[in-house]
Amino acid sequence: MSEEKITPISLDDIKEGDIPDKIPTKFINSRVIVFNPLFASYLYVKYNFYGAPLGISKPRLEYFSKPSELSLIEAYYLLKKEKITIFEPKKDKNLNLEEFFEIGKQIHHKFEEKLIIYEDLREKGYIPRPGLKFGADFVVYKKGPGLEHSPFIVHVLPHDSKITAIDMVRAGRLATSVRKKFVIANPLTISYYFFEWFKP
Repeated sequence: MSEEKITPISLDDIKEGDIPDKIPTKFINSRVIVFNPLFASYLYVKYNFYGAPLGISKPRLEYFSKPSELSLIEAYYLLKKEKITIFEPKKDKNLNLEEFFEIGKQIHHKFEEKLIIYEDLREKGYIPRPGLKFGADFVVYKKGPGLEHSPFIVHVLPHDSKITAIDMVRAGRLATSVRKKFVIANPLTISYYFFEWFKP
């Protein structure tokens, strides 16, 4: 008995009607998970790089057969845009925007400040992704991961923060070591400050 070859799903063949108006997600252990791999792939590949497929460090721009995790910032933004629902099994209901905002503030450091900058970058057409591996809040792309190297890393200032000269030197050295421009974002004024090393 011969085994049938499984043809991989091509996202080029996916019609808009195959994707619900609001993609269902679940809030489990402080994480927002898209369990349906097709929906997870769609959010990442077709809808401008939302989420990270579980167990895949560098996803390709194609269908992946795994769930994905949305950062709390991404999840709030998509909930606000009415692109997803967030179901919390413990409460047995979908969370509304205000409820999820309060949860985000409780469990995510600088949630409100990061959200302001994230929304601004997205509305300007940039693609901010979690920047933990670069020691920053966001790594920012113009086209998207896998299509280019990100030109910027962004650190968001807390509302009550002060930045020292040592912080600036550390930031400049970090950015230079990974060949990116280091940006400090001020959520109070929604303004950005670039730091670059130069030789006079």
